[in-house]
Amino acid sequence: MLFESFLVAQSTLLWAVFGVAFVLGAVVNKTNFCTMGAVSDMVNMDDYSRFRSWLLAIAVAVIGMLILESSGMVNADGSFPPYRGSQLVWAENLLGGFLFGIGMTLASGCGNKTLIRIGGGNIKSIIVFLIIAVIAYFMTTPFPGSDQTLFSILFYDWIRPLAVSLDTRQDLGSIINSENPVTTRLIVGGIIALLMLVYIFRAKAFRTNPEHWLAGIVVGLAVLAGWYLSSSVMVDMVEEGEQYTLVEYYENWDMISDSEEGKPAQGATLSPQSFTFINPIGQTAGYVASGLQSTLLTFGIMSVFGVILGSFVWSLVSKSFRIEWFFNVKDFVTHVIGAVLMGFGGVLAMGCTIGQGITGFSTLAVGSMIAFTAIIFGSALTMKTQYYQMLYEDASFFAALITALVELRLLPASMRKLEAL
Repeated sequence: MLFESFLVAQSTLLWAVFGVAFVLGAVVNKTNFCTMGAVSDMVNMDDYSRFRSWLLAIAVAVIGMLILESSGMVNADGSFPPYRGSQLVWAENLLGGFLFGIGMTLASGCGNKTLIRIGGGNIKSIIVFLIIAVIAYFMTTPFPGSDQTLFSILFYDWIRPLAVSLDTRQDLGSIINSENPVTTRLIVGGIIALLMLVYIFRAKAFRTNPEHWLAGIVVGLAVLAGWYLSSSVMVDMVEEGEQYTLVEYYENWDMISDSEEGKPAQGATLSPQSFTFINPIGQTAGYVASGLQSTLLTFGIMSVFGVILGSFVWSLVSKSFRIEWFFNVKDFVTHVIGAVLMGFGGVLAMGCTIGQGITGFSTLAVGSMIAFTAIIFGSALTMKTQYYQMLYEDASFFAALITALVELRLLPASMRKLEAL
């Protein structure tokens, strides 16, 4: 898609992203697509239907990205965030994903679900949103009058040295065959997607439930739409005979633009990208705090607004809109702790259940797969621990935790502290 001016090109991108996010919010609300819910169904009811829906979204995104990249329509190598960066921050992916998994369980949903619940009238989720926003913002933005962020103060000195510098990018195609990563990604990604599809459609309960189909396909296609839009919107400099992507135009702004008017505050946010929600929630905080400066508008901010509005409209259409508040002080404290963990964990992991679990996974990045696994583990462990704390009110947290680890087959059965009822 070619445009004669940067402002028109950027505006088209932002509104297109808003439109896709609107549809995403409405469909996710309608189908109750929820990654935390998927883990809960697996752990508590041995029901894998919603997990299969999540995997279907991943499979659709992986297949779509293989097609888009092999045809030259998308290049995720320079994405924002840098999923395929040559520095594998595995410890951040692992710890961040684990914290995020715990947090989303305590706060009743991941970043995307928080936005969906806000659109449906849940005031608890507004509190969760605000806490995530502040933490995510200061994890990446220096405090006023300082060059220090929450990340640099709390994490950088001890966790960043654990990162592994690779000789290639960290996607499976580059790691396996750095000389021909595109073809290798087609083969490896194709095998992964095929195995997922076989597992997904092997279950009759899933095959016969159209809502699970709809959720997985729409979420996967939304991620693909984000990748395509952020990669294909370009500025056509007719007089120079040159075409620039938005990030290339930004990098060459002083040479090709007549004024600073309309120049975005950051160039990285113009790179190829797709849906993720924790960092964008932080960006939204900065945008509001700035007095709604248009130069701070990003793909992420528009996606946040779009999902909330899409969910809100569907809740009105379906007459499911209702105001919800905390049950008691304990419920409030639990959600606050969950929000704090999501804010820290989502930025550390470089994404959430959508951002790493689907968008990042679609690039076949190793870091995304680590974060995806850690999120599931963190959530499952928290649910199992909560379950035994509920069954045995007098039991210690340690006993419930050890028993949960035994249930997840991470410790031998002989270490079990509490019996299932």
